[in-house]
Amino acid sequence: MFGLFKRKSKLELLQESYEKLLRESFELSKINRTESDKKVVEAQAVLKQIETYQL
Repeated sequence: MFGLFKRKSKLELLQESYEKLLRESFELSKINRTESDKKVVEAQAVLKQIETYQL
């Protein structure tokens, strides 16, 4: 309840985006491997942003 109006930090948003891309990649791996690989590449780009943000 107290976190109702709390904004998420940029790091939290990046982490959520990374997790979402990995979940999508996993689901696509069952159907279309090419699209799954594209999602993995996007997730890696987000991971690099996370790493640079933490430094």
